[in-house]
Amino acid sequence: MRLLTGSALLAVLLIAGCTTMTPAERRALDNQTCSSYGFKLGGDGFASCLLNLELDRRAASRAQFDDMRFNNPPIIFYGGGRYHRHHRR
Repeated sequence: MRLLTGSALLAVLLIAGCTTMTPAERRALDNQTCSSYGFKLGGDGFASCLLNLELDRRAASRAQFDDMRFNNPPIIFYGGGRYHRHHRR
């Protein structure tokens, strides 16, 4: 089941990368995904499936943020010769 969830998440991320999805569109896609796994709307399994999709989506978002944050070295500026003192003569 994790493989199917991962595949569905990957499909959602690919679709989201191409277009902006509204929350209603995302929910409809999640409902369709969980229904395709055999869960019945309104059941505990269906709710758990929706929760897992959302948690996977959030984890992927955090991982992407961490990649952006830690893979780029910080830029450090030193004062060096930028600032010149003007002396009156």
